[in-house]
Amino acid sequence: MKIMLVQPKTLMRPMDTKLKTLMAPSLALLTLINLTPEKHEIFIVNENIEDIDFNADVDLVGISVTVDVFNRAVEIEKKFKERNIPTVAGGIHISACPEMAEGHFDSICTGMAERVWTKMLEDAENGCLKKVYCDMAGISGEEIVSPAYDKIDTNKYFYTNILSTSRGCPFRCDFCYNSSSGAPEHIKRPVEDVIKDIKALHRKHVMFVDDNFIGDINWAKEFCKTIMPMKIKWNCAVSANILNHPDLMDLMKESGCQSLFIGLESLNSTSLTSVHKVQNNINNYDLLVEEIHKRGMMINASLVFGLDEDDNTVFKTTLDWMVKHKIETVTSHILTPYPGTKLFERLKAENRITDFDYSHYNTANVVYAPKNLTPEELYNGYLWFYREFYSVKNILKRLPETKEQWMAYFLFNFVYRKYGKLTEFISNIIPLHLIGKIISKLCYK
Repeated sequence: MKIMLVQPKTLMRPMDTKLKTLMAPSLALLTLINLTPEKHEIFIVNENIEDIDFNADVDLVGISVTVDVFNRAVEIEKKFKERNIPTVAGGIHISACPEMAEGHFDSICTGMAERVWTKMLEDAENGCLKKVYCDMAGISGEEIVSPAYDKIDTNKYFYTNILSTSRGCPFRCDFCYNSSSGAPEHIKRPVEDVIKDIKALHRKHVMFVDDNFIGDINWAKEFCKTIMPMKIKWNCAVSANILNHPDLMDLMKESGCQSLFIGLESLNSTSLTSVHKVQNNINNYDLLVEEIHKRGMMINASLVFGLDEDDNTVFKTTLDWMVKHKIETVTSHILTPYPGTKLFERLKAENRITDFDYSHYNTANVVYAPKNLTPEELYNGYLWFYREFYSVKNILKRLPETKEQWMAYFLFNFVYRKYGKLTEFISNIIPLHLIGKIISKLCYK
């Protein structure tokens, strides 16, 4: 068979540029390539980069679906259905809320694809696709298949040095997909498998895109010790309870960790409790930042605005704290009830979801009724926070104490965030992948 894998076009948020949509390839689709028997021909179409050829000579179309591209995925499915070409869908949204796929797609995969993809292809070849494929019972990290890194067209992306060490997360915060019934248990890959992926990238800087790199503390310690001789630079996402493991922070820094993405989410303890963010203790936030910074690592703080305890003071209070503590970068979100999560179930039961257009579910729109803010106050406050945090004044105020971080700090804050539109324009002259390589060399010598 000839198989087309599709990544639907992402709808950008107000602060985004095409640098985000072209940031990195889909590891999920690259993994499907490695799962596909050699007798089949398979290729990826990323709609952020190229148009879909709806007249292409293909036998099967696979679509990776997040909630915000669900509407577009359905449009794609309909166009191929007109030609009687079967479509299959998977991805985080399909796994979390499979019932939404009813009436669309010939078949769906919920959960990991490792055990079911070859069966789906076999059934498609024989014209007997089942409606749903899922096999997750007792699945282990040893079963996780590496992405087909050799199939990446590096000329199309800003950054391709990404890999994962795990699936899932040990925590189940209400607003996160990990709170859905389709979420996998937290499983870690064998250290040697991850090392092979690092070597396959042929780069000295890598980014681990796990939900929570430290979900298994002992594994993380072993991994850091193992990669020390490789002399790489790296980044990852961790939970706030890393403060409880100073020895791990030491190992991370010693093995080349440059920065940590951390879901601080809110400075209000009641707000955190309301969404079961049990791993966070705001009384420890000051010390957490201090311990990370004194080891020369930067922080990318994830924030959520619109939790039930938030009122119109939350934006300035949060900004002042972030600037005071010199948080290097921030990724902020408007609270979004992803279908299938505990938050969605609660807000729907309370009749508080006001917008069921899922293309708006990209954390930059108000799709529910906040408790202590009007939708306009929440949306405008969210935009105000971004503008102020990445103002020239506040970028300079947040300058890291560690001079070795300055280059990466300025490049992200100015080149990517503050003047991203200019960088986007320059990318029309200088290929995006070359800009990425230049930035990597400047930041991670």
